[in-house]
Amino acid sequence: MTQGRFAAEVSAWAAKTKERMDAVHRESAQRIVSVMQTPRAAGGNLRVDTGFLRASLVATTTGVLPPTTGKPDEAGAFSYNAGTINLVIAGADIKDPITVVYTANYARAREYGARGQPGDRWVSLAAQQWQRVVSEVVTEAKARAGG
Repeated sequence: MTQGRFAAEVSAWAAKTKERMDAVHRESAQRIVSVMQTPRAAGGNLRVDTGFLRASLVATTTGVLPPTTGKPDEAGAFSYNAGTINLVIAGADIKDPITVVYTANYARAREYGARGQPGDRWVSLAAQQWQRVVSEVVTEAKARAGG
């Protein structure tokens, strides 16, 4: 094997490795968001009444957090659109910290508890699953890549 061909093969292998690492990073982040967003009625830990808290989730890779928002006065249901979260995650490089936050002004009280009420800990419980999720995604990526 010539030196040039060897270098090209190593370079191609390294590029594929970087692509796989990025894919594992992104897929793992999306799965953790999915765990966070799973309502109690579907086996998750997130309480959903009107859906405002669930719909207030935003993602960023810049580290700049958006302001909190109060629930509008008008009654009604709110729906969550995963598309904007997925776009941020899909555009993230492995070096980018992906931050997902709930902007509803009562999100912290729901997570940690307040006024004598225990917290739901849906974010913490999802974060605790990070290593398991990454391991699953790595196993799936290895299977797709042929080992």
